[in-house]
Amino acid sequence: MHTAMPEPSADSHSQPTLFALPPGEQPAATERDAAAPRVRQAERTQVEWRPVALDALLPDDHRARAVWEYVEGLDLTPLYDRIRATEGQAGRPATDPKILLALWVYATIDGVGSARALARLCEEHIAYQWLCGGVPMNYHTLADFRTAHVALLDTLLTHSVATLMAAGLVTLTRVAQDGMRVRASAGAASFRRRTTLEGCQAEAEAQVHVLRAELEADPAATSQRQRAARERAARERTTRVAQALAQLPALEAKKKPADKDHARVSTTDPDARVMKMADGGFRPAYNIQFATDTGAQVIVGVDVSNSGSDRGQLAPMVEQVAQRHQQPPDAMLVDGGFATLQDIETVSPRTTVYAPVPQPRDPARDPSVPLPGDSPAVAAWRQRMGTPEARAIYKERAATAECVNAQTRHRGLLQVLVRGLTKVRAVALWHALAHNLMRTVALRAAAAAA
Repeated sequence: MHTAMPEPSADSHSQPTLFALPPGEQPAATERDAAAPRVRQAERTQVEWRPVALDALLPDDHRARAVWEYVEGLDLTPLYDRIRATEGQAGRPATDPKILLALWVYATIDGVGSARALARLCEEHIAYQWLCGGVPMNYHTLADFRTAHVALLDTLLTHSVATLMAAGLVTLTRVAQDGMRVRASAGAASFRRRTTLEGCQAEAEAQVHVLRAELEADPAATSQRQRAARERAARERTTRVAQALAQLPALEAKKKPADKDHARVSTTDPDARVMKMADGGFRPAYNIQFATDTGAQVIVGVDVSNSGSDRGQLAPMVEQVAQRHQQPPDAMLVDGGFATLQDIETVSPRTTVYAPVPQPRDPARDPSVPLPGDSPAVAAWRQRMGTPEARAIYKERAATAECVNAQTRHRGLLQVLVRGLTKVRAVALWHALAHNLMRTVALRAAAAAA
């Protein structure tokens, strides 16, 4: 016998029940309305095992793969020959130089100029983790590697251009040169005169003696690490002050006898010089020179100096390009700051110079007309720059050299975080290698599509 199901009361808002509930046990409508919603909450403390490979996390067309492919094609024998840890002997394995090289090339492309920032990215960013491939990284190793192999970086730059020349993508028909002032890792207040430097040297030497005396009196007074750090800092300060004093005579010789005492050198970075920057201000800086093939926009020459002027930089760059690539550029495009008569005579007739002729004081005189004392090379330069063809060719300089400089600044070459001409040159070479790699990818893609 079937029994009819009881109907819920009309005033009840609860769900139907199998059996009728007594009136006092009916759920109130407000209880349902006030109930917490059911959601899937984040649980970040739960341990999970995920079968995943680093290679699967990086897209196939990611530029980190292009960087690794480039590094794998290099001959890094000089770096491997320096590794003391060998198979069958005790010792901690060294970090593969290919990883360090790839990390710095990719970091330079990415605009990362700090070893500490790069070390953090190796832990947090998938592209840098992929390049590391599970190898742990620390900023000391990265910082040391960045500046320790200037000669190898120079060779790699030559190799990168030679490869493109063999493929017919770089011809050295026209090369544009331009310099840019890059902020040094030193403050304006660190520049001191001779009397102050001598006082700093005496103070630094006294500090070294005090530290040694403390160690002899009580070797356990401080921890070994703290003591080593204090001694190292004192020795480095003494070395920097001595280097600053050694560079003072050259700066004093450039000044008038009455202003000789005004020569100053930085105790932070003795190689840095105060230069006029692009915004009109004066700051400690370095002058980084890039020579770029106008056809491919590939950097073919790099130089670094602490001279605030571009005068006299043309002839050394032409000689560098000739030695590096076994042929001088057919033409050099430079701005008016480079055009010295001596440099024009030096590079001619192997290289044709395209540079603006200074405007004469006499407005009635034609600047393209040779002067009585001009050499044949200088006279030919004046006449050449007066032609429409030369002025059209000269326009390639801004579209090439200034464009490349802007790209390197976009990648972080606004201030160098290292000190000394040698280390700054290493940073400039890293930027040249990174730029050429990206241009190589673009040039080969364009050639394949043609």
